[in-house]
Amino acid sequence: MTDLSIVIVNWNGRALLEDCLASIEREVRGRTGQGRLTTETLVVDQASTDGSADAVRARYPFAEVIELPRNVGFAAGNNAGLRRAEGRHCALLNNDTVVLPGALERCVGYLDANPSVGVVGPQLLDPDGSKQNSIHSVPNLVSEIVPKAVLETIAPWRYPSKRYEHPGPVVVEAVLGACLVVRRAVLDEVGPMPEDYFMFLEETDWCWRIRRAGYKVVHLPDARVIHVHGATSKKRLPAETRIEYHRSLYHFFEKNRGEAVARTVFGLRVAKGVLRAATGWVGAPFSRRRRERWRQDVQVLAWHLRGRPAGAGLARLAAGEGAR
Repeated sequence: MTDLSIVIVNWNGRALLEDCLASIEREVRGRTGQGRLTTETLVVDQASTDGSADAVRARYPFAEVIELPRNVGFAAGNNAGLRRAEGRHCALLNNDTVVLPGALERCVGYLDANPSVGVVGPQLLDPDGSKQNSIHSVPNLVSEIVPKAVLETIAPWRYPSKRYEHPGPVVVEAVLGACLVVRRAVLDEVGPMPEDYFMFLEETDWCWRIRRAGYKVVHLPDARVIHVHGATSKKRLPAETRIEYHRSLYHFFEKNRGEAVARTVFGLRVAKGVLRAATGWVGAPFSRRRRERWRQDVQVLAWHLRGRPAGAGLARLAAGEGAR
């Protein structure tokens, strides 16, 4: 059986995707000797119009291309690849990542050595080598009220972050979906990623379910992957991306914390949005960056006040207008 199935979801990210595949070819498939993994690579292309699928077939014939007729979202796109995957373990890899030497081998080795662990995630890095946040804490009412930096300072064991050096593997609540490796047995037992999210928090919800099934989720600081964070939707459609995150956040609370908590979080977010919109305009006339941020704040607040219409945000891209 193949050691590892690598699933990459793509929408109009040809240049990034080619860099990602080149790193797999160089650092994973090109490795020789002891510890070499047997792999398969599955590229799920979500109706790209930039020639992504043809470029992969021409330049990276080791990758199987699965073409979807439209953009179905991050979770559903990954699940299309997972249904075809045959590996003992499966890696979900963003198209804007670059695999560094030994990263996936460390992930697979840790899963093989620790049967109680269901999911592992590496340390994500910016292109300049600085650390990105690679750990998610499951959203709760406390994290909505108390600033994240405060929680990470007073309770680092409960809210681990990139601010601290981790000398070894860390048991966490969730890891980021930009790169995670899941055990095949977990897929069979828990099921695929939840498709009731278009984008954002689907991996957090999935890790929640995996932990409830009795498996651990672990961050591996010595496995490293470059992530060109925000290279896709966050830069092209910043306001829509923020709206989609809020939609996913409220859905997570409704699904896992209850309607009353979800309504409380909504009220808190609206209050924060009003405050930002009311104060953000002060510096806007003097800074293009502040004007853009204020414009986004107003758009996100307006979405809340209009009753969170489904036609806003990135979810509309599922109708064929584009995505991640």
